[in-house]
Amino acid sequence: MNWKAVAAAAAMAGMAFGSVTAAEGTHDSRVALMKKIGGSAGALAGIAKGEKPYDAETVKTALATIATTSKVFPDQFKPGTETGDEAVSPKVWENMDDFKARAAKLSADAETALAQLPADAAAVGATMNTLGANCAGCHKAYRLSK
Repeated sequence: MNWKAVAAAAAMAGMAFGSVTAAEGTHDSRVALMKKIGGSAGALAGIAKGEKPYDAETVKTALATIATTSKVFPDQFKPGTETGDEAVSPKVWENMDDFKARAAKLSADAETALAQLPADAAAVGATMNTLGANCAGCHKAYRLSK
């Protein structure tokens, strides 16, 4: 897994979408939550790539955001919200248990990293490999390419 590519994609996705206040379960609410995760991944990637200095508080904040956001993300895919979101595969609703399990794993991996806080840029990079694999697997299974 190329964490740099995953982090760059996540950061770009986060930057592509403006700040959104949206009703729960809508396309906009999903985008807003992904923006939070993407922004956090981008912050971690900047440290991992040496573009920004290691800062424990930034790492803590990013990991905590990923952990908490990924817990609530599946709640945005309630029955009846299957239409109107061209980026989401119908497989989300068909395989909701797997979708929720993937989000829970991302959250758990972020919480584990938070508990064993990466101490330098190399450790942040290793954490990005783990988190990026979670993101990539879910996107491969449940996100539609445009």
